[in-house]
Amino acid sequence: MKSTHTLLLILLATTSLIAAEPKPDAPPVETDKRLHSDGKGWRLDQAQIVDKDRPRVLLVGDSILNGYMKQAIEGLQGKAYVDAWVNPYHQSEHLNNKLAEVLESGPYDVVHFNMGLHGWQDGRIREGTFKPLTKAYVEVLREKLPNAKLIWANSTPVTVKDKPLDLDTEINPIIVEHNRMAAEVMQEMNVPVNDFYGLLVDKREWARGDRFHWTKPAYDLLGETVVESVTKALPANSK
Repeated sequence: MKSTHTLLLILLATTSLIAAEPKPDAPPVETDKRLHSDGKGWRLDQAQIVDKDRPRVLLVGDSILNGYMKQAIEGLQGKAYVDAWVNPYHQSEHLNNKLAEVLESGPYDVVHFNMGLHGWQDGRIREGTFKPLTKAYVEVLREKLPNAKLIWANSTPVTVKDKPLDLDTEINPIIVEHNRMAAEVMQEMNVPVNDFYGLLVDKREWARGDRFHWTKPAYDLLGETVVESVTKALPANSK
């Protein structure tokens, strides 16, 4: 009986330890319905690798990436395998740990990355931390992928709901300021910039009218821009 009692105690203790183990973080939930995943979900979309000698590319972005991802993948067909991490993260103290996990899916030869639209709400990015956190993000990329070429894309304009020809006076100035600070970080760290904001700010007739998202002509333009810049950054013997 004593041995049975002891075994029962061991089983109970083991069960308690398992229950106490921390569960992995759940995918972030975007509480602002104006900033959603555009119906396609937050995810890491991975290419099926057949030719191990072909370069690999990682695209990082929010729901805007959902809009141009297909065009980018098709434009790089035969040149590189393309993974896409579509996420609602912004500059925060916790993001870089998640980034490091995603980079384990590599290695990647080129990383085209963006984050920004989800950081406009007051309190999401603590004052004075935008630039240090953006710099830390680049440092994680370079630590995990020391041989990869990096390309930053800034955030797209935010327009007035149902009046897409007008820029949103509440949110767009924040986007402009964040783009400015990010540009300073990228200049300091020698990371080239794809100016998504500049590409679309005078093409607001292509805005969808929901403030944040765009129509096919805009996404086609962004996709072409990504393909051109990534192709130039690919290893010379792969082009």
